Amino acid sequence: MLEMKSHCEHCEQTLATEGEAYICSYECTFCVDCCTALSTTCPNCSGELVRRPRRVPPVDAGA
Repeated sequence: MLEMKSHCEHCEQTLATEGEAYICSYECTFCVDCCTALSTTCPNCSGELVRRPRRVPPVDAGA
């Protein structure tokens, strides 16, 4: 399962779980501003940074 990291690995900005963030195939995680500044390339592995998928909150089965 994808780990939803809570901080940008470049600037340490807090990232909301449901907010926009970018990841590489190794799950290195970056905020929008750092992704742009890094030209959508991970500084750790040189891989492509793509938008992290958002998780949908679980549906309450009792409702």
